[in-house]
Amino acid sequence: MSLLTDTVEPGIRVLTIDRPIKRNALDIETYVALAEGIVEADRDPEVRVMIVTGSGGVFTAGNDLIDFRNHPDSTAAFDLLRTLVATEKPIVAAVEGFAVGIGASMLLHCDLAFAGNSTIFSLPFVTLGLTPEGATTLLLPRIAGVKLATELLMLGKKFDSARAEGAGLINRAVADGAAFATALEAAHSLQELPSESVRITKRLLHRDRLDVLQVIDEEAELFRQRCRSVEAKAAIARFLE
Repeated sequence: MSLLTDTVEPGIRVLTIDRPIKRNALDIETYVALAEGIVEADRDPEVRVMIVTGSGGVFTAGNDLIDFRNHPDSTAAFDLLRTLVATEKPIVAAVEGFAVGIGASMLLHCDLAFAGNSTIFSLPFVTLGLTPEGATTLLLPRIAGVKLATELLMLGKKFDSARAEGAGLINRAVADGAAFATALEAAHSLQELPSESVRITKRLLHRDRLDVLQVIDEEAELFRQRCRSVEAKAAIARFLE
């Protein structure tokens, strides 16, 4: 199994990406398992908060490029992103090690996110001959400003937790190894609140959900087109070499 599911305490469901040999890179199986785990938790009346994290001190190194190269027309990543947008219950992310590609963009769809100080972030879509996904072209300029969003998305360079906090990808950078404990503390706080008030507030905060889903679909179509491009195939081949 590439996903571990655990109810650590009544009302708190933890979903752990578990491909440590691959730095928790996401393949189709993992995308599907994570999306299904989120849907199941969202429907479970006993669950009030979800925590998404990764095993072995790594959140995720992004898309598994070998799997990606072999299945360029897969919609599994975009299905996960749509699932995150549609979820009614709060999701808290605990991030350590690496948050690359979709591992960074999915944080825009988590309600709260905390990362260890040494976590390395990047949004390397353009450097791989691809285009941004996850509605980052809508949401990142909105929260980080156009100039910073342009730098992070176009140049695709690595950045640290302090910059991720400044860009609004995470709520707070914490001591290395403390992201999960901080996320669990936040989950406790959410669990103690009136659940319907939390759900309604989340819905109001994301009243532009339909617009976000539309952008995800627009970006997905362009992304799939780029997957078949000579530039992308060459860039991915260079990376894998």
